[in-house]
Amino acid sequence: MNRKMIFRVLGLILLCLCALLVVPAAVGLIYHEKISHFLITIAITGVFALLLICVKPENDMIFAKEGFVIVGLGWILMSVFGALPFYLSGEIPSFVDALFETASGLTTTGATIMENVEVLSRGTMFWRLFTHWIGGMGVLVFIMAVMPMSGNRSMHIMRAEVPGPTVGKLVPRVRKTAKILYLIYIALTAVEYVFLRFGGMSVYDAVLHSMATAGTGGFSTKASSVGYWDSAYIDTVIAVFMMIFGINFNLYFLILIGRWRDALKSEELHWYFLIIIGTTLAIAAGISDTYGGFMQGVRYAFFNVNTLMSSSGFGNADFTLWPEYCKWILVLIMFCGACAGSTGGGMKLSRIMMLIKCAVVDVRRMTRPRSVVSVRMDGKSVDREVISATLSFSLLYALCLLLFTFIISFDGYDITTNFTAMISCLSNMGPGMGLVGPAGNYSIFSDLSKLVMTFAMLLGRLEFFPLLVLFAPSTWKK
Repeated sequence: MNRKMIFRVLGLILLCLCALLVVPAAVGLIYHEKISHFLITIAITGVFALLLICVKPENDMIFAKEGFVIVGLGWILMSVFGALPFYLSGEIPSFVDALFETASGLTTTGATIMENVEVLSRGTMFWRLFTHWIGGMGVLVFIMAVMPMSGNRSMHIMRAEVPGPTVGKLVPRVRKTAKILYLIYIALTAVEYVFLRFGGMSVYDAVLHSMATAGTGGFSTKASSVGYWDSAYIDTVIAVFMMIFGINFNLYFLILIGRWRDALKSEELHWYFLIIIGTTLAIAAGISDTYGGFMQGVRYAFFNVNTLMSSSGFGNADFTLWPEYCKWILVLIMFCGACAGSTGGGMKLSRIMMLIKCAVVDVRRMTRPRSVVSVRMDGKSVDREVISATLSFSLLYALCLLLFTFIISFDGYDITTNFTAMISCLSNMGPGMGLVGPAGNYSIFSDLSKLVMTFAMLLGRLEFFPLLVLFAPSTWKK
């Protein structure tokens, strides 16, 4: 293992974090607030970054093992150092709570321990929602976009950080691929900002909600989230952009280069839209009487289906009060999640599709033992390695869900609260059911449970393997 190269890249990550912390510090200055907590954090983080960068590797080669270790340790370090502004300012007096809030932001989960977010200063609030935008595409993808890193070897880092069962290069050079992804990301964020400004949002709120939507996070500047504005226009804009950011970014690249037909042929995209349309109509039928008509039911159903399908977590209504079958549909959506290669969370729709197709293929093989049938996606056979990785991921998801739910159950809360809270953390969703619904928060849990949930959020965002590799003895052997 190239340990010195790992240290060097971790130093670059912390240096990048220092640069990012300058932005909320500047916002604090604009609003004439104290920014000492940001300056101290930048100083502490900068010292650690320089110590790591000073380590000179013998070569700059990064292989799969190094890629996983860099991503796993990098996200842990970002969560720990990123929590310092909350803790040092005293606005979140418990470091465990500050760590939970930061990890929730960076992993774009949107679960919060804050009972009233509106008491936060402008600079701290900006950092809170800015973490969504940072974590949505991934800070390591950003580093690859602006700094040369080991040529195509850096693909191992991208594979470890970008969510989804497979990651490919859009163009021959990995650095150029990272630039393209970030340019698309920035452009879509800017377009949403313009639409929100037309809806009457202030510059501050529009910027922060655009960043939170882009990262499919769910933090808001208001205690009642998007419901604060009570605007059908704002609900629709944010819902549409949540849906847009839940789509595989590779498809946007295909559209940009004129390959519309290839993009529109995506089987995952078809399933994505069908699920959104079908579940929206099904839920709207059940809540139409509550909201005074079918079209109003569609408004609230469309928003909440997209907030959970994309794993955003914004709220404009308390869906824990909806009919039982509507809540069950939302729980199923929490499992499913968005498309691979998007900023969304969950198991990813492509994995669900592969699991269903594997089951269908196995049934066919039982009835016709001599037939040769393969799992196909977009008309192409899926490699056995991808299928194996999908099955392993699904098993890990189920085991971690059961184990972590068991651990947090010692806090004494009901099974609905515990189970959906852990689904929310593993799928990076934000709200759950019961006491952690849109009207609740995660402050009710003990410090141990919050640490378990923080680990679960990181596991979900990095899709298990980069963090689990850190605990494998073989990882650290020469």
